[in-house]
Amino acid sequence: MKRIKTDILVIGAGSGGLSVAAGASQMGAKVVLLEGHKMGGDCLNYGCVPSKALIASGKAAFGQSHAAAYGVADVAPQVDYAAAKDHVHGVIAQIEPVDSQERFEGFGVEVIREFGHFISDKEVQAGDTIITARRIVIATGSSPLVPPIEGIDTVPYLTNESLWELRERPEHLLIIGGGPIGMEMAQAHVRLGSKVTVIEGAKALGKDDPEMAKVVLENLRAEGIEIAEEAKAERIENVDGLVTVRTEDGRSFTGSHLLVAVGRKSNVGNLKLDAAGIETTRTGIKVDAAMKTSNRRVYAIGDVAGGLQFTHVAGYHAGVIIRSMLFGLPSKAKTSHIPWATYTDPELAQVGLTEALAKEEHGSKLEVVRFHYEHNDRAIAERKTRGLIKVMVVKGRPVGASIAGYQAGELINLWALVLANNLKMSQVAAMVAPYPTIGEVNKRAAGAYFSPRLFESDLVKRVVGLVQRFIP
Repeated sequence: MKRIKTDILVIGAGSGGLSVAAGASQMGAKVVLLEGHKMGGDCLNYGCVPSKALIASGKAAFGQSHAAAYGVADVAPQVDYAAAKDHVHGVIAQIEPVDSQERFEGFGVEVIREFGHFISDKEVQAGDTIITARRIVIATGSSPLVPPIEGIDTVPYLTNESLWELRERPEHLLIIGGGPIGMEMAQAHVRLGSKVTVIEGAKALGKDDPEMAKVVLENLRAEGIEIAEEAKAERIENVDGLVTVRTEDGRSFTGSHLLVAVGRKSNVGNLKLDAAGIETTRTGIKVDAAMKTSNRRVYAIGDVAGGLQFTHVAGYHAGVIIRSMLFGLPSKAKTSHIPWATYTDPELAQVGLTEALAKEEHGSKLEVVRFHYEHNDRAIAERKTRGLIKVMVVKGRPVGASIAGYQAGELINLWALVLANNLKMSQVAAMVAPYPTIGEVNKRAAGAYFSPRLFESDLVKRVVGLVQRFIP
C-alpha cells in the first residue's frame, strides 16, 4: 500500500474541486486530487456544457423556420439529430483541455484517477494509495435522482447523463420533471423536431417567481410543448415498445422515449463518511457557514453540500474555503447574492429575493419596480419584446431581481454585482448604457424606481418652479 502526505486533498474533479486544486497549488500548497470518473465532472460532461450546446442547435433550427419577421423566407430546417449530438461532443472536446489531468499536473497537482473513501478522520484510501491530509475537501457533486415510480425499471429511460449518447431523434419525448433541466431539454427537442410532453407533479418552473415563469411557459406552450402540471407520475408501463406514464389523477401520456429530470442527489454513498465522523442531512453533507463539516479538517463544497446546485456556486465555495485553508482567515459563504438562470427562450434569471420572499421579509418597506422589454428599442429591433424585469427594493437598495426575457442570464449579472456589493438604485441609475442595447433594460428599471419621485412629486415641481422664476 502506497502512502502520501499532503496539505490539501480534494475528492472530485468537478467545478469546485478543480477550482480548489488550481488555486491552492498555484499559491504554494501541496495538493492531491482524486477523480475516479471524468475530469470536469457533471458540468462539462453531462450538464451545463452539453445542454447549452444542444440548446444552440435547437436555436439554429428555430431561426430557420421563424425568419419571415426579419424579411427572410422561412424554411423547414433539415435537422440531423446525430450531427447535433456531434456538435455537443465537439463542444465538450474543445473545453476538455481546460479541465484535463495534464493541465492540473502542470500546476503541480498530483492527480490520482481513483475513487476515494475515508478510513479515518484525516485519511482517505484511493485504490492502493492512502492519503493523509491536513485539510480535505469533498467536492463529489451530485447525480440524477430517479424516483421510485412503479414500473420505471421496466422501461428504458434517459437522464442528463445518458441523453448525450442518444443518436436517433425521439419521435415523442416524455419528460418527467418541469424544472430547469426538463424545460430546457423540452424546448431544445421540440425545436429539433420531436414532439414533447412535460409531466410535472406540481408547478412547472415552480422554484421561480410565478409571474416570470408564466412568461416562459406561455412561450414554450406556443412552440408546441405539452406541459401537464399537477400531474404526479404514479406508474410507468412499456406497451409495444412505447412508454406510457400514468398519473395519480388518472391521466396518461404515451411517447417513444422517457427523460427523467426530477432533480439531483448528492454523491455521498461511497465515501464512508462515518469513518471520518462526518454528518449528513437529507440533502447532502452537513456544513456550517464556512463550508466545514462536523469534522473540522474536512470541507464540503458544491452540490454535495446540499444547498444551491449550480456550477458557479461550487466555484464560489472554492474561493471561500481557499481563504480559510491557505491563509487561516475567517471566511463564510452566503447565498443572498447568488444568481441562477434557466436557458429557455425566453430566458429566466433570478438573484436575491423573489417578490414573494421579499414581501414576507420586508413587508410594507418593500417597493417593486417593473420594466417591460416591449419598451426597449433593441428588443423591438430584434423582435424579442416578450418579457420583463422586476426589482425588489428596500430603502433604496435592491434585495432581489427577477428577469424573464431575451438574454436574462446576461442581464442578471449586473444585479448580482449590485447585491454582492450592497449598492443602491441610484448607482445603477447613474450608469450610462450604450444605445441601443438590451442592457438598457437594467438602467430603465432603476429609472422606473426614481420616476415617481421626480415626475409625480409636488415638492420637486415647486422647487423647479422657484428656480425658473428667481434664478436668471
